[in-house]
Amino acid sequence: MTANPARREVSLGMPQLPAPDYPAEVRARLAADAADVIARYPDSRSALLPLLHLTQSEEGHVSPTGIRFCAETLGLTTAEVTAVATFYTMYRRRPSGDYQVGVCTNTLCAVMGGDAIFEELKEHLGVGNDGPDMTTADGKVTLEHIECNAACDYAPVVMVNWEFFDNQTPESAKALVDDLRAGRPVEPTRGAPLCTYKETARILAGFPDERPGAVEASGGAGPASLIGLRIARGETPHHGKVVHPRGEATGEEGE
Repeated sequence: MTANPARREVSLGMPQLPAPDYPAEVRARLAADAADVIARYPDSRSALLPLLHLTQSEEGHVSPTGIRFCAETLGLTTAEVTAVATFYTMYRRRPSGDYQVGVCTNTLCAVMGGDAIFEELKEHLGVGNDGPDMTTADGKVTLEHIECNAACDYAPVVMVNWEFFDNQTPESAKALVDDLRAGRPVEPTRGAPLCTYKETARILAGFPDERPGAVEASGGAGPASLIGLRIARGETPHHGKVVHPRGEATGEEGE
């Protein structure tokens, strides 16, 4: 029986295997960085998570090429690497923006306005809720839901490349993304100065943040996070405002 020629042309949309390799100079640079990472662990397999961040710092997401690189470097199968890369949400599966804008829509942030922020940002940016249309056409911003970031005392919280922007409103969040897209300086509420998603991924891979003052600026918990501890210690709580009303400049209240 002769096979139907038309049937042979049907594509199931499967990726071409094996995945293409990095250009020689890129692979050599990543291999040197990977050797540095692997040397930190007694078992090379333990280096998989930081190596995924390393490949993400190269392309902005974990591509089939990145998965191939990790597998070959660590002596794993691509299936083993893919199982890990698709389990953790911090590894992107498709190209995304320079700035990952995450709106917490978990219970407290949602009640305090997180749902409204997310809906207004979708409309303001002209992006969708999932898939490739989460990223603006200029490639600057990717919008997503995020789960609790243990910052409920500053709800609702927006994060940009995992840096905190506390006590947000729809208006302040829209101003934030406008500044990001325009290339204007943006300062997190607390934590290190903002950098691009690729730069963040390299830091998460375990390489030092070499920007002057960035490490010192990371700081610690804010007054709203510490008030319970102070009460537990028997200290007299401050009767002023613990968190500044949204839109006001920060100061020393609550200290």
